[in-house]
Amino acid sequence: MSKVSQAAVAPQKKNSNFALYMKRNWQLYVLMILPMLFVLVFKFGAYKGFIIAFQDYKVAKGYRGSEFVGFEIFQKVFSHRDFGKSVWNTLLLNILDLIFGFPMPIILALILNEIRCKWFKKVSQTLLYLPHFLSWVIIGALAYQMFGEQSGVINVLIQNAGHSPIPFLQDDTWWLISYVLIGVWQTMGWGTIIYLAAITGVDAELYEAAKVDGAGRWKQCLHVTLPCIRSTIVTLLIMNLGKVMQGSFERIYALMNQKATEYTTTIPVLVYRWGIQSGKFSEATALGLFQSIIGLILVLLADFVAKRLGEDGLL
Repeated sequence: MSKVSQAAVAPQKKNSNFALYMKRNWQLYVLMILPMLFVLVFKFGAYKGFIIAFQDYKVAKGYRGSEFVGFEIFQKVFSHRDFGKSVWNTLLLNILDLIFGFPMPIILALILNEIRCKWFKKVSQTLLYLPHFLSWVIIGALAYQMFGEQSGVINVLIQNAGHSPIPFLQDDTWWLISYVLIGVWQTMGWGTIIYLAAITGVDAELYEAAKVDGAGRWKQCLHVTLPCIRSTIVTLLIMNLGKVMQGSFERIYALMNQKATEYTTTIPVLVYRWGIQSGKFSEATALGLFQSIIGLILVLLADFVAKRLGEDGLL
């Protein structure tokens, strides 16, 4: 067969393979239609709303009737007395979450992987994962039932023991500690499942080789398990770094009160106050846009650093 005929046959073969693939898997593409429509309408379709950040937006006038003011709204936002406090609190709360919350699923996954009793392992895994399904409204109600200063279960036990109650949710410092610990408790089960799934993909022969070399369980975890799930750790770390400027609006609102207000003014809370409560749509949109841009920069920076370090430099 000549080269010309071979070149003519190749596209035909490629087209026939594609047609066969589509015929065999068309149901998957049909199932993707609704999710893709949702993303296009509610994610990309909403991007035109960013123009509000550059307008003196009035609801009655709409996009076209509102005056375009350029970066004047951003100057107003950056000079607001609550802006610096909201940025600091957002960074503080999320960095504390990253420091205390990110390693916990890794530790729990390593511990559960070493448990040999299957039923205990399954029960523990289920109990750790259950808080992930609870809304922050329910968790907030449980937190006040457990840690309330006067009638909370923990403080009742402390008072019965002859000690003064601890203001877990009524003092700024104690509120910050409680906020971080409750967040770790609620989120650690989800990460644990992911890391356990990654650990199941580790080649058993690597553990056998480590045993032959005299490595105990601790050294196997350190020199076999952790390096093998390195890519999963880095991926989740990049995703968590992208949330450093976001914060959890539901979590803060579920746990906030009038006595502890030092750390509750964050960027999401400020966007809610300006946009929903006060009707300052331009300021709220500008602040939200600033938050999104910083989050995107952090994700790109983390991804760049991870790629530059390479496989050998991550752990």
